[in-house]
Amino acid sequence: MLEKVDKLAKTIEGSKDKREITIFTLSTCMWCKKCKRWLAEHDVKYRYIDLDKLDFKDKAEILDFLRANYSQRISYPFMIYDNEYVIGYDPNKYEELINGEGS
Repeated sequence: MLEKVDKLAKTIEGSKDKREITIFTLSTCMWCKKCKRWLAEHDVKYRYIDLDKLDFKDKAEILDFLRANYSQRISYPFMIYDNEYVIGYDPNKYEELINGEGS
């Protein structure tokens, strides 16, 4: 993953840590807050970056990376797990990935 992501991401510890999960969020986004709460309630380890709290250059670099490697459509929360992704709040998909079913 992009080095900048590794430097800027904050880690939330959890006992379910078999997958590398990074979410890109907005600090004021209701769905992003629900995603973080869902992961916490299910004791999932994840990293996150609130993109609206970054300076313009860092935010643009991360968005370019996401568009080039995952999807032209960016919506929040944007979750990357291993090398796959989930766009938007989707607890059913989160459940699948935690249980190792993935897509």
